[in-house]
Amino acid sequence: MRTLQRRQLVGHDILLARHGNHICTMRVDRSAGRVVALLDDGSTDSAPNLIAPGRSMPDTLRSVLREDWKFLTVATACTTAFAGVLFAAAIGLAELAGDPAMIQMLTYAAS
Repeated sequence: MRTLQRRQLVGHDILLARHGNHICTMRVDRSAGRVVALLDDGSTDSAPNLIAPGRSMPDTLRSVLREDWKFLTVATACTTAFAGVLFAAAIGLAELAGDPAMIQMLTYAAS
């Protein structure tokens, strides 16, 4: 089973090894898959963010939510609706049974 891990940004390590303390800022260019660094002298350098571009990265919680948000929303709505139906059925059955103590307990919990 794969675990959700933070993705390692290899480009940061490559740029730190190249330039050390001469880096002012770094940013991730996700569309190009690179990390771009602004250096002290005003020039920029970039490094690839993946060691092997063909290799898939491990899933993170954010990537799972981004890809599966529609499914998770529908599953949550169905589960909530099913719980509501079960709760209403329990109250209905208690009223049909005619036991006053059971009716009082369920209606007290519902209000």
